[in-house]
Parts: sequence; structure tokens; C-alpha cells
Amino acid sequence: MQKQVCIIGAGSSGMVAAKALKDLGISYDCFEKGSNIGGNWRYNNDNQMSSAYRSLHINTNREIMAYSDYPLTRDLPMFPHHSQIIKYFEEYVDHFGLRNSITFNTGITEVVPTSNGLYKVTTDRGEVKEYTHVIVANGHHWNPRFPDPPFAGTFTGEVLHVHHYRVPEQIMYKNILIVGIGNSAVDIACEAAKLHSGRVTISTRSGAYILPNWILSKPFDSLANPLTAKLPLSVQRYLLKVSLLLARGRQEAYGVPLPKRPPLQEHPTVSQELLNLSGRGLIDYKPNIKEFRGKEVVFEDGTSETYDLIIYATGYKATFPFLKDKAFEVSANNEFRLYKKVVHPDWPNLFFVGLIQPLGAIMPLAEIQAKWVAKLIKGTCRLPDVASMTKDIERDTQQMRHRYNASPRHTFQVDFYLYKETIERELRRNGS
Repeated sequence: MQKQVCIIGAGSSGMVAAKALKDLGISYDCFEKGSNIGGNWRYNNDNQMSSAYRSLHINTNREIMAYSDYPLTRDLPMFPHHSQIIKYFEEYVDHFGLRNSITFNTGITEVVPTSNGLYKVTTDRGEVKEYTHVIVANGHHWNPRFPDPPFAGTFTGEVLHVHHYRVPEQIMYKNILIVGIGNSAVDIACEAAKLHSGRVTISTRSGAYILPNWILSKPFDSLANPLTAKLPLSVQRYLLKVSLLLARGRQEAYGVPLPKRPPLQEHPTVSQELLNLSGRGLIDYKPNIKEFRGKEVVFEDGTSETYDLIIYATGYKATFPFLKDKAFEVSANNEFRLYKKVVHPDWPNLFFVGLIQPLGAIMPLAEIQAKWVAKLIKGTCRLPDVASMTKDIERDTQQMRHRYNASPRHTFQVDFYLYKETIERELRRNGS
């Protein structure tokens, strides 16, 4: 029997999309390139797209990250290891009977809109099917981004992107320069520093606000709530500054550079260890790279050091190689134009789930996106007209540019509670 919807990917967003469709009795096929579910959270995933490393823990607490109808058990640590998250995903899929609806070891090579309003979907097995709707849930942390333009000169040591980091043996007994100060960069820097096997340096153009995991025995991210999310941005910044002072004092006292921008103008970095290790002199900091001279790296402040290994923690490109005929384009700066980060206004029935970077956990937001998409497909929710959607996209783009510094990572940015409320309003549009 011909299915109505094609879901691309069975990671944390794809599988919750499958659940939302199943709940409303909508027929679908879900295709997963790898041999199991979990996407980016499956360590050594055989789909070759996972960025998980052996020591990875999630940096949002278990209460916030769980799906609404399947909580994590309290016997898990507050910030679970990737193996525990995968186990949770597997239990979720089996509990709701989703596994048999997923076609594993099957990638999508082409999605093309047809003249009769359908989408022709081709798999890497050469199979071709048509669907009325397509849900893209292939993730956006799998195609490594490097500095563009590249730094001058040539580095003759080893080069690695964080996407390919897996185990400490890759960094032992080496002097390491990590380019970037996001979550993965800091995790690897701390892991390397604890090995005491070489010099560890972070190169950052502008620094980052370092948020701890804990404050007064409570998860730091539990301070955020629907009420504080609606406060003026200046008040939110003040509360965050006070909370950070209580939790860990002034980060510059540990030798960690403080951004010139105010808090909440960029995605923060979460680490309980970075400040302590930096204060002990196990991690040092340099400004942006000016040029390479073999293994010597010259920085913009005129200083230079030699390194054995450079690790680029410079983010990812949002890439959808299966979308043909310019069905969806992402700019070189990762800018994309979707209504509420989900709906393509010019291509009916093409949806994106999980294409966001929240201040908080992504799983519950992907879940509510999926519920909205399912109701749009069912017809119990409706979209505004194309002109209204386009106007809303432009307004959102301008707001993002005004609030956040120009960076590819911030084009996906959403505030957890405000975005959740936005999608909840969409769920109520024209009845639901």
C-alpha cells in the first residue's frame, strides 16, 4: 500500500515524527541510513554521521530533555551518558511500536517535487516512491564546517574536526590547539587537560560565557522557565549574571576570556570543569589564528606556539544533499527561510523537524514540531497564506540578526520556552 508521508532519518527527531504520525493514523515510511535508531547520539553509528565521542554526556538535565509522554527514570544521572540516552531512545521506539515502521540501512539520495503535487523519493537502493508529504529529520551536526576563508599558510601537523573525535588516544602525548569554544571544543579540551600529556590551548575570536551544570545542588538549566523567558532581555541578562556569580564567580578570574558582548547574545557554552582546569593552568587561551608556518601557529596578538594537532570545533553546515531542483537552499552562512523553522512556504507539504539550536533541550521541541506537522497533514491545523508566512520569516530573520552576533551557529537559535509557546499557538490555529 502506498504510504502518505516519507520521514528521512530515525534520530531523536525522526522517531518522534513517526510517533506523532502514528498517533493520528497517518501512514508513513521512515528511512534510516544506519542500522539502528538514535542518529547523532549513537556512538560509532554506522551511518557515518554521528559526532558522538566516547565520553559524551548530554548537557541538558534529564527532566528537560525527556519526551512528554515517556519520562527518563530517576535512577539515571541528572546529565546522562550517551549510552544511557541511546537506551532511552530504544525503549521509546519499542514502547510505542515504531521499530517495524523504520526501514534501516537505507539512505535517501533524491527528493524531487513532481508536477502533480507529490514528491518523488529515491533511495540508495534504487527504489523510487511517491509521497504527498516529506518530513526532513536528518540532523544538522554531520557535515563539518571549517574556517572560510581558511587561515593563511599551511599547518604541517595533524588536523582533525571535532566530528571525527572519538577517544582520548587520538589526543594523548600531543600539544593541541582547539579552534573554537563551543560545547564540543570545551569537552575535548577538558578531556585532554586531564590526561596531562601535552599542552592544551583554545583559540577563540571572541570568547564565550561558560555556564556550569550545577548551582546550589540544582541543575543550572532548571533556572529557566516560562515566566523568566517572558521577562525583558535586560532583566534576563541581569538574572543570568547574578546566577553565574553565585555558581562560579567571575570566569575571567580563572583565565577564561570574557566576551565583549552581553550574555544571551550568543549560544552559551556549558561546562562544569573548564574554569577549574583553566585556573590550574592546564588549559590556556589564544586569540584568533593569523597564519600557519609549518607546525608553528601565529596568532593575531603577535604571539606564536608550536602544536602537533589542531582540532577544528568550528561547527557544521546544514546540508540536505537529497533535495534537488533548489527545493530548499541554505546559504553559506547557514541561513534558511522556513516558517517557524519548520515549513517551507514555497514548497507545500515539505517539513523540517529538529532544524533548531535551542537554549535548552532539542528533543521536546522536536516533539511539539512533529505534533504540529502531523496535524497539518491530518488537516486539523492550517497554515497562514504564503504572504503571511513570508512576512513572518522576514521578521524572525531580522530579530535573530538584531539579537545574536553574526555566526552560522546562530541561524538555528531559538529560546526554548518562547519557541515552544509559538508552536503551541500554531497547534491551536483553526482548531486542534
